[in-house]
Amino acid sequence: MRQVVVYRGEDGYWIAECPSLPGCVSQGETRDAALENIREAIRGYIRALEEDNLAVPPETFEVEIVNI
Repeated sequence: MRQVVVYRGEDGYWIAECPSLPGCVSQGETRDAALENIREAIRGYIRALEEDNLAVPPETFEVEIVNI
């Protein structure tokens, strides 16, 4: 299980990032498409690390909402 940050980009597409896996970013025309794409990206990222016998980073990302 991984935490994902989802937000609308400047071009109107939805962006999805997995902060605990540096560089693991995807997008989609809809929020649901972005989430499906990031699931695939996370699976591929972890599979590539495992194939290269590299450690998979633990999920350590925390989110705080700051009231301003």
